Amino acid sequence: MKLRLLVVPAVALVSSAIQAQETAGRVLVQVRSEAGPVERAEVRSGAILVRTNPQGDATLQLPAGERVLSVRKLGFTPASARLSVRPGTDTTITVQLFEQPEELEAIIVSSTRSGQRIEDEPTRVEVLAREEVEEKMLMTPGDIAMMLNETSGLRVQSTSPSLGGASVRIQGLRGRYTQVLSDGLPLYGGQSGALGLLQIPPMDLGQVEVIKGGASALYGSSALGGVINLISRRPEDDRELLLNQTTRGGTDGVLWLSRELNDRWGYTLLGSVHRQSQSDVDEDGWADLPGYRRAVVRPRLFWDDGAGRSVFFTVGATVEDREGGTLPGFFVPGGVPFPEELETRRIDAGLVSRLLFSGDRLLSVRASAMGQRHAHLFGDTPEDDLHTTEFGEVTLSGTDAGHTWVLGTALQREHYNGRDVEGFDYTYTTPSLFAQDEYSPADWLALSVSGRFDLHSEYGTFFNPRISALLRPGAGWTARASAGTGTFAPTPFTEETEAVGLSRLTPLGQLEAERARSVSLDVGRTFGEFELNGTLFGSVVHNPLMVRASDTGRLVLFNADGPTRTRGTELLARWHREPFHLTATHTYLRSTELDPEELSVRREVPLTPRHSTGVVGMWEAEDQGRVGLEVYYTGRQSLEDNPY
Repeated sequence: MKLRLLVVPAVALVSSAIQAQETAGRVLVQVRSEAGPVERAEVRSGAILVRTNPQGDATLQLPAGERVLSVRKLGFTPASARLSVRPGTDTTITVQLFEQPEELEAIIVSSTRSGQRIEDEPTRVEVLAREEVEEKMLMTPGDIAMMLNETSGLRVQSTSPSLGGASVRIQGLRGRYTQVLSDGLPLYGGQSGALGLLQIPPMDLGQVEVIKGGASALYGSSALGGVINLISRRPEDDRELLLNQTTRGGTDGVLWLSRELNDRWGYTLLGSVHRQSQSDVDEDGWADLPGYRRAVVRPRLFWDDGAGRSVFFTVGATVEDREGGTLPGFFVPGGVPFPEELETRRIDAGLVSRLLFSGDRLLSVRASAMGQRHAHLFGDTPEDDLHTTEFGEVTLSGTDAGHTWVLGTALQREHYNGRDVEGFDYTYTTPSLFAQDEYSPADWLALSVSGRFDLHSEYGTFFNPRISALLRPGAGWTARASAGTGTFAPTPFTEETEAVGLSRLTPLGQLEAERARSVSLDVGRTFGEFELNGTLFGSVVHNPLMVRASDTGRLVLFNADGPTRTRGTELLARWHREPFHLTATHTYLRSTELDPEELSVRREVPLTPRHSTGVVGMWEAEDQGRVGLEVYYTGRQSLEDNPY
């Protein structure tokens, strides 16, 4: 890393008596490059973040003592510096940034609330950068299912084949345990549902952050299996239009507009329309590809004063009609037609605000609301319903004695109202308190400890801790270890009921919350053009919610007496030599549970392949184009019983 520092102590123009009372000093950071001042560079010390003005300058009020400054700007090599802040004294530092190739730009993660570079984060976070998002967007511009399915350790599992519904399993855990967020907000509900992934166009995503394993200590009871956080693109003067047509009757049109109005205000706008014709590939009278018509609009407004205060606001709307099942003139074995239809109308709004005060204290506020109406038809049985989610969170963060801490409180309300099927309505209200502390006692060691209390209105009080450690022994080696717990509050929505509806489900009995423990060990090394990474992981889910058929043929939800056990490995290898890029992944997974029809016997969790492998090769030349080849293999897996 190239870094040039110029430190100029200034003479304080106050008396020594006043100096003795001062507990902080002022630091002026001048960020420069070969081309001159660097505007809107991020200058950080602990929780204090300030962006440089058009002259490339940023002023920070820092507590007295030894401090570390980090300076980052996309397109430049990050720089850092240590300095001693003296009470009542002004210090000026000039930091020289050097340009770097786009593929080497620093990746900052936000899902762990610390806002650190990915290589400095004790908690393992897997990031799909904008370049990877673009590659998948060109193939499936209407949704993020392919993008996630081709990520190691993630599997997009079909839950409602008739209508194309799917959920994301993280390291073998069922999709209901996965929390999908947008900029840290539950804009798709506390449980995104089987169609959530298929209604999110990826064009306005800047990156995707994935936390694998129990993340309830960070995000509550909806994140027992992990978190997928979709980070939006920030404003820039740009516009994009993508048109797509498939050989199976699929059509996509996606528009993205973005503009920086001035040095504080900016906006982005996503608008898209999508259409898919029903397709009966094997000509058996059943739609293998459901038909749909969908429109999505999402504007975002940004304000940032460059001095630690910012506001981000978004609103979104989705309208979709889907149809599947039997085609006109065809029948199921019972001799009757069985069409399936689903109308979705969803609107949401979200707000994220940050306020820097008292030198090193950061107050963050998040709030969102979502309403979604479904009109579902299973054969001749209608099921209309309404889902709503309201969420609010306030956090205070700072740095003291080398510890970067976060304190927060949150309130989330989940409401479901079934208009045609009685007995399954619920309203869950969950106030929460949580805390997090990160500490790096040495350059080679970083620790993170977090914990969260959730007071669930139906299932009582949950406490979920998580601890993570990052070790850097040298010679390009890194190791991360993590252990945590998770909790999930049962609802009538599982992969089985998503497929057949609630009308076939018996009224819920006395259910208990599902509880999990998870551990992981991650070891990696980078040497020259190669990067290798290996992960061991395991989890145990107690009181798992299962489905079985009753004597009357209706479905029953119950808590199994035995746990669901999952263990596995992930391997990742990358090789880069311009203009060539090669990535290979392999996931081994073993997951077992009690057989719901014969509780004395354990079975393989259905639809969980033991082996999956992917190889992606790419030739890419800037301003010329790219050519790639992808090969994926999914191993054998046991099938679930046909619910019909």
